[in-house]
Amino acid sequence: MILIDNGIILAREVKYANNIFSRALGLMFYKDIPMDFAIIFKMRKPTTVGVHMLFVLFAIDVIFLDEGKKVIGTGTLKPWLGHKQMKGVKYLIEMHQGKVEAYDIKNGDILEFDE
Repeated sequence: MILIDNGIILAREVKYANNIFSRALGLMFYKDIPMDFAIIFKMRKPTTVGVHMLFVLFAIDVIFLDEGKKVIGTGTLKPWLGHKQMKGVKYLIEMHQGKVEAYDIKNGDILEFDE
């Protein structure tokens, strides 16, 4: 379960990408994802992370978090061609397009989730 700092549930179905293979694969080859699904990528330490949309068939929202699970950036990426990169990322969340706007997720928000 992923929570924003005001207690609103963003996703009930969560997949974790904790190893190099699952992080590289991400949402590639998925046909779609449910509205309440998210995938969380956990890095070993804060680093520069680039998200690409090669072989991702639908648009997604991405949320970049620091070590304290504070939002440091967001974006909406288009299928196949989208790309976004950020520095200082400990966690990356990919979810259905429109969630960032619908829940007004912005820099400084704190997300809560189990690891």
